[in-house]
Amino acid sequence: MYSETDLRSAVEAGAISDEAARALRSHVASMKDAVPADAEHFRLITGFNDIFVSIGVVIMLLAAVGIGQAIGGAYDEGTVVRDGLQMLFGGALAAGTAWLLAEFFTRKRRMALPSIILLLAFVLGVAGATLGAAVAAIGPGDGTPDWIGGIIGACVGIVTAGAAWLHWKRFMVPITIAALVAALALTVISLIIAAVQPSEPETFVLALVFVAGLAIFAFAMRWDVSDPRRETRRADVAFWLHLLAAPMLAHPLFSLIGVTDGEATGVGAAIGVLAIYVLFGIVALAVDRRALLVSALAYVLFALTFLFREFGFVELNFALTALIIGSALLSLSAFWSPIRKAVVTKLPSDWRAKLPATELAAA
Repeated sequence: MYSETDLRSAVEAGAISDEAARALRSHVASMKDAVPADAEHFRLITGFNDIFVSIGVVIMLLAAVGIGQAIGGAYDEGTVVRDGLQMLFGGALAAGTAWLLAEFFTRKRRMALPSIILLLAFVLGVAGATLGAAVAAIGPGDGTPDWIGGIIGACVGIVTAGAAWLHWKRFMVPITIAALVAALALTVISLIIAAVQPSEPETFVLALVFVAGLAIFAFAMRWDVSDPRRETRRADVAFWLHLLAAPMLAHPLFSLIGVTDGEATGVGAAIGVLAIYVLFGIVALAVDRRALLVSALAYVLFALTFLFREFGFVELNFALTALIIGSALLSLSAFWSPIRKAVVTKLPSDWRAKLPATELAAA
């Protein structure tokens, strides 16, 4: 069995032409009655060995964290300093272990799921080690100015972004760009908070996260439009960027309209959630990415449950909500291509030229 990554590698090595690879994809798609662009493929596992290796990788990483924390905890210092040292040594050992394992399982074996786990472990280890170093250096923090927290967050973000960039240059794992962008977003947001010190930090942070989500979505579209047929690694990078941007757009919106306030949610807020979800659906169809729809599902379930309870369907509110949402998602999946064609054909021609080809969606 040949994966999409194998085909790309063969084209880059000159073993087969790009036209031949495209013809093979079309042939396989026609046999399976599927379209590669609309299926939104990304490589996760190629066999049970990926899961087997991933389990071993997770165990090794947990062991590295545990050993690092034991080393940091051996220092007889104050509680805060000791906690910082545990984070420092635990994160550093986990990051180092992840890099060494990636040299084999990512660079040589090119295993997708272990590579994703190792990348996440590496950047989180670097972030944890940086945060731990800052905590250990500052100490208990009595009398520390409020803006120090923002500076620490910015330091964690910029160091993590630099580490992610080095990882990308070495291993070229598609999810790495999303990790790098997330770290840069943390850096910018932390610096703004440190500079402004808002009186209502929660609302202010939500607004910043939403703006960052818009910027990341635009960045994801840059990767997408550079590969409208979604045949190269750039499409995989765009997939992870969309997956990062989606909750950064959904959560602030739904939080700002009050849908996360529990019983305080009103009918207007619930209807607003449904309207936003419909808008997300149109955008998802236009760009042929489903991340927005998935990220907002929990809020829609909550809003529909509230509405059914308000209109007297107390005992069946969750069942009716699940029935409606499940039916809508399955119908959208079954008729994604014709629905998407109807949406895309109404867009300006210059927009259509940059999106995945409508003839693929109509095939």
